[in-house]
Amino acid sequence: MIIQRVKQHQQKGVALITVMLIVALCAVIASQMTARLQMQMQRSANVAFNQQAYWYAMGAEAFTKRVLVTAFKDDDDVTHLGQIWAQGQTTYPVDFGEISGEITDLQSCLNLNALRAPLEKPSSSSSGTQSKKVPARLALEALLINLQLDDVSQFEAESMADSLTDWLDENSGISSAGGAEDNDYASREFPYLAANHYLASVNELRIIEHFTPAIIDAIKPYVCVIPQSYAHQININTLSVEQPELLQALLDSTLDEAQDILSAREEDGFASIEDFYNSEEVIKLRKFDDKKDQFVVDSEYFKLKASASFNDSFFAMNSVMKITDNKYIDVISRTIGRN
Repeated sequence: MIIQRVKQHQQKGVALITVMLIVALCAVIASQMTARLQMQMQRSANVAFNQQAYWYAMGAEAFTKRVLVTAFKDDDDVTHLGQIWAQGQTTYPVDFGEISGEITDLQSCLNLNALRAPLEKPSSSSSGTQSKKVPARLALEALLINLQLDDVSQFEAESMADSLTDWLDENSGISSAGGAEDNDYASREFPYLAANHYLASVNELRIIEHFTPAIIDAIKPYVCVIPQSYAHQININTLSVEQPELLQALLDSTLDEAQDILSAREEDGFASIEDFYNSEEVIKLRKFDDKKDQFVVDSEYFKLKASASFNDSFFAMNSVMKITDNKYIDVISRTIGRN
């Protein structure tokens, strides 16, 4: 009898332990399910918030189109910094967030894709070296020198221009001694091939031979990328007075001469390209006739840098727009991210 009672007590103890283990297991499973449910709910909320921020940014793009159409409704032949589009970064409050946007003229900077332009037949008065380079390439080389960057001499500037030209052109041949093509990039630790196509972003310079992060950061304020276009037409009315080095490079002039031209420019800019040609400061320049074709007084390419926040979600977008006949605006490029 005593032995039988002992066995009964042991069986009850085992059953109790088993029940406790089952309860503990159920509690763990329930807590896991609750945590996953909360995570899924938060994830769904984040997706919804991010989607709303995206539509806020798209609203900024639509608003930009209206601003540009309004700006050129009266001034259909001239683009200048006194127009409503050139107000810098503007922020608007919205429900549970805000929208920020800044419009810039892509013809107030050096289009790096312009180095892909075909070479024109050299004139009899052109030197051998100069005749082999498109105007945008000459401007890039001069800009790199004008910025007085460390360890950037004329040789390094030409090498960077060579490698960028090889990256852009359609062939696989090296353009000059400082150039780089497939063999140079394929031999790296992490190999790749030259694009032989247009740049999509200025940041693409990071993977092109000779361009270092320091050099890229230094030239970023002066250069840009117009998608799928080798257009090289600089709007003299929208060049920044704080960046005379670019005009100096375009004109092959001194820094003082470039500063004088920008300082003499009125708030509404030059009414026509002939007014720019005939300005006192330009007339003083030497060898200007062969550089005239680089300049215009109206623009057709603009960039919107938009950002939007909604609750704790943030969305950034860059849109490149092309204006046709001052009436029709096409978004030719849209990239997600700050740069």
